[in-house]
Amino acid sequence: MMAKRIFVAGHNGMVGSALVRKLSQEKDVEIVTKSRDELDLLSQHAVNDFFENESIDQVYLAAAKVGGIHANNTFPADFIYQNLMIESNIIHAAHCNDVNNLLFLGSSCIYPREVPQPMREDALLTGVLESTNEPYAIAKIAGIKLCESYNRQYGRDYRSVMPTNLYGYNDNFHAENSHVIPALIRRFHTAQAENAETVTVWGSGNPKREFLFVDDMASASIHVMNLSAETYTKNTLPMLSHINVGTGVDCTIRELAETIAEVVGFKGDIIFDASKPDGTPRKLMDVERLANMGWKWSTSLRDGLELTYSWFLKHQDTFRK
Repeated sequence: MMAKRIFVAGHNGMVGSALVRKLSQEKDVEIVTKSRDELDLLSQHAVNDFFENESIDQVYLAAAKVGGIHANNTFPADFIYQNLMIESNIIHAAHCNDVNNLLFLGSSCIYPREVPQPMREDALLTGVLESTNEPYAIAKIAGIKLCESYNRQYGRDYRSVMPTNLYGYNDNFHAENSHVIPALIRRFHTAQAENAETVTVWGSGNPKREFLFVDDMASASIHVMNLSAETYTKNTLPMLSHINVGTGVDCTIRELAETIAEVVGFKGDIIFDASKPDGTPRKLMDVERLANMGWKWSTSLRDGLELTYSWFLKHQDTFRK
């Protein structure tokens, strides 16, 4: 029996690298990866050539341009253009080269800013998006609709999963362009090392967020990819096919900061700068659809933060300033 050739797009990123770790544990799997220097995902020609030459059986589309509030506010054109191009090129080339199984990884920011909590899949396109990351969200919504459209027109089996806020090994710990957990880990670690008396956190601390450890996300993605067509279609609709992935549990940013301070060992004061943007007031996923498909998360927030901080300590010399 020939090994299944699986292309993980974005294998150097946090989610992509977690997928590679999980998939490498499976039998009869050959993982195909390409670095940015080897394959420019923004080039339709290069992506088409790749699929024509590689005989791919499955695709995990984890490649994306990602960042926190600051990055999304500063580079909106980059976020919408690059994400639209990456997903369009890969999904279309996969179809043209008869790849029938693809999983697109999106984001919980696809849902409206003022959406009822927890966020159900059918809340998509029912209201105005959060302005700080609207371009990125629009691109991710387009990715869902690309998958659905190729399914409807060509009978493909292209699926979409929408994770809550992710964190973990191989996260982006850039001082300015990172998400909240890696940003806070780095900030508290630096404060601890410099014996600082205070750490300042953006916003009021009141918004609530849900977080999922990245290895759990990889597990959920593989689970969804391997579901039978009968199970998948039974729990989804042709034009409402995406699946939320999360824990169904959230906490305030204040509680998150206090927990990270404990994990890092910082004993000073935490100051919340309410002059900085909070973003969406709350983002909690309704994960009933995925639970009905037989998957549930396994890593608690505290355990995940401890694992992430241990990884940070081992790799901090490699991070960009």
